[in-house]
Amino acid sequence: MNATTLPLPAHQALAVLLALAILPTTLFAQQAVPDAGNHQHSQRQTSTTGPHKGTLKAVGNLQAETLVTTAGLKVYLYDSGGKPVSVQQSRGVASVSVEGNAKRYRYDLFPSEDNALKADVDLSRVVGRQLTVDVQLVGAAPDTLAYQDVMVLSPAQSELDAVAIARQKVCVVSGKPLGSMGNPVAVEVAGQRLFVCCAGCVDALKANPEKFTQARPKVEVVKFSESDAALITKQAVCPVMDEPLGGMGQPIKLLVGGKPLFLCCKGCIKKVQSEPEKYLAIVYKTASPASVVATNTEQVRPGVFKVSDADKPFIAAQKKCPVMDEPLDAMGGPYKVNADGKAIYICCPGCAKKIAAEPKKFLAVLKSQGVDAPAIR
Repeated sequence: MNATTLPLPAHQALAVLLALAILPTTLFAQQAVPDAGNHQHSQRQTSTTGPHKGTLKAVGNLQAETLVTTAGLKVYLYDSGGKPVSVQQSRGVASVSVEGNAKRYRYDLFPSEDNALKADVDLSRVVGRQLTVDVQLVGAAPDTLAYQDVMVLSPAQSELDAVAIARQKVCVVSGKPLGSMGNPVAVEVAGQRLFVCCAGCVDALKANPEKFTQARPKVEVVKFSESDAALITKQAVCPVMDEPLGGMGQPIKLLVGGKPLFLCCKGCIKKVQSEPEKYLAIVYKTASPASVVATNTEQVRPGVFKVSDADKPFIAAQKKCPVMDEPLDAMGGPYKVNADGKAIYICCPGCAKKIAAEPKKFLAVLKSQGVDAPAIR
């Protein structure tokens, strides 16, 4: 809406036009996006928090709440008693600068449906950086309002959750990949924010949090020393790639739960970090109950078994059916079959015949994907 068409009395409309005329020339939000650059962070400024979780400060006889998110900027106004002030006939400009960057970015502020003056702009590139925001508003008070705020843009909870889900990968209760049952569900337990695959797992986690929040072995990259030569000779191959140690240069040394473990290259580190127990078991050949699964579950047809809780970590590690290359739960599975003494998980009973005909072929497929099928008894 153009300022000349605002439904204001003539003297107020003139005041608005004059005020807008003295504001600096602005750019639309999509035309200029702040760039974080490479600079050190400064200390966060302490501010009062407003009703919308933005920073609140007194400006003349009003209070202004400035909310900056990765999706843009909003300004809410309140009177001295905290009652919202209408901004539907107001306009403004926000000028934003990023710590360590001399350039300033200017955005037009227009009324929104939730009674804020807003500018839509992608600020995700400046998360964690200190921002200085200069705001000028007209039409909300007899005089032009102008103020400055300093804040640090924090990532949205949804963004933090996305990173945590990618790191966690599987449901701590069922072992199923997060996302395979719809949007993962966040649960706060024992001071941690954990994710489960569905609402059905929430109660199990809350009822027995100790069972599902045990810490993984710590993985550290440490310096290689001459005394490691004997250990490298004994280990012989990389547990991730199954390649001879030394075949890709000097081996990488890790301490996993305090135990030395050697890899063929840096590219294998992330695999160990995601499943440290698995690779410890491979290197130290620990035949604990966790590396063996049983067939004493119900048969759905000869040689094809239903899975149990003991299978969950191996299902999470395998992820896909080696026959159909589909998620294990895509066709009513997973199910379990015996392939030369190893458990292979399949998406449907129909895949069992192919595995029975060529068990070594499908064990090799899993091996090429970094999956070591557990022993079956």
